[in-house]
Amino acid sequence: MEALLRWAAELGVSDSPSAPTTSTTTSSCLGRSLVVADFPAAGGRGFAAARDLRRGELVLRVPRAALLTSDRVMADDPRIASCVDAHRPRLSSIQRLIVCLLAEVGKGKSSGWYLYLSQLPTYYTILATFNNFEIEALQADDAIWVAQKVLSAVRSEWEEATPLMRELDFKPKLLMFKTWLWAFATVSSRTLHVAWDDAGCLCPIGDLFNYAAPDDDTSSEEQDTEEAMKYQERNVMLEEIKLDSSSERMTDGGYEDSNAYCLYARKRYRKGEQVLLGYGTYTNLELLEHYGFLLDENPNEKTYIQLDSELCTMGTWPKDSLYIHPNGHPSFALLCALRLGSTPTNRRKSFSHQIYSGSMLSVENELEVLKRLGSKCVETLQQLPTTAELDGRLIHFLRRLQNSTNWRADVEQSSFGQEFVVFLRFHSLDLDCTQDQLPVRLLRSLERWELAVRWRCSYKIALTKCVLYCKCLINELSLQ
Repeated sequence: MEALLRWAAELGVSDSPSAPTTSTTTSSCLGRSLVVADFPAAGGRGFAAARDLRRGELVLRVPRAALLTSDRVMADDPRIASCVDAHRPRLSSIQRLIVCLLAEVGKGKSSGWYLYLSQLPTYYTILATFNNFEIEALQADDAIWVAQKVLSAVRSEWEEATPLMRELDFKPKLLMFKTWLWAFATVSSRTLHVAWDDAGCLCPIGDLFNYAAPDDDTSSEEQDTEEAMKYQERNVMLEEIKLDSSSERMTDGGYEDSNAYCLYARKRYRKGEQVLLGYGTYTNLELLEHYGFLLDENPNEKTYIQLDSELCTMGTWPKDSLYIHPNGHPSFALLCALRLGSTPTNRRKSFSHQIYSGSMLSVENELEVLKRLGSKCVETLQQLPTTAELDGRLIHFLRRLQNSTNWRADVEQSSFGQEFVVFLRFHSLDLDCTQDQLPVRLLRSLERWELAVRWRCSYKIALTKCVLYCKCLINELSLQ
């Protein structure tokens, strides 16, 4: 890491709010605003504030010369440029960046990016890296479908790019699918947006920031009031919020006219606090798909359930707007869709304006809506093979195994022995294997298994909260 920080300083990377130095005698690019630190309970290695930071203050500047992009690699290596250009019409910008990344990896210590590449993770936990056992552990059909689709797409992209990699005389190891998967995960989880390349850029030092979800300052009571606004007014307001959110996220970072990627403090930080970077607004499944982690409390989480096709088509709401909030409340669009669906067909047009305004039509209609939603959540929960309570105990067991010094004893003392036997068989092992410690590949699989169980557990908790929410309102309405 020290060698990487010196290399970055020589390229002009700096955490100083003033103009960066280009002196080759600079020992580190950090120390003025940021320091590298370990946060075991909050993302692992990341940045801590080296001093008190103000909101909006520049904390890191990475010049274009330090950004790893496909055009930079091709500018430095005419042979790579010639081969990539010949395949350009058939390959996406992401495929081209992956090929350029692997070309630099193949150069070893002769690559100008060697110090940076040697600090990249050796493995990732994004959805595309999940094996069949871990994918099935998600349990929910929609999540399983997303994971399978992502893996299939990555494999297809690898097959399309293989002829180009062969032309570039890549070593056999670099031609393997697992190597392509590693490079894809690197690009997926670590690139930052630049205007001139859809694939983005790899940003040395800048990609050490851990993630923070965009701030959620709206209370549930304010959300209820907000969702009672007229549908047309709500659309206007949401566009304004979208613009405000974009401006807020831009204070986290962007490529600027100074020919550098500039990253800013998203809020005030005290010395020693972890400095976080907002990548954008993501659900937990999206975080798992693109970055390989999820949040225990994600203000942007959305829980989807299978709805009747009629509900998804009768209104003007996008399908992805029909969801349940983490607190169990239905989204504005879902509630409107259910109210419209519970209205007789010949009366929907006359009541549509009232429904779009977020108003309750009648006690009878609202009771039907709540019973319908609650029943759908109960039905979904009953179709899943485990409960949230059981998942919580399994998460604890998997975490203990990952840090175990006697895994056999932990398995024997646990009620999850049968599940673990299935896990071992999937990996062609059994409980009688002679290894005292679990192999590294199993430890990595346990980590992904835990992520899958954490996701499905939060999914079930949201559905359970929705059932309780519906029951509570049904009781209140029944007394009127």
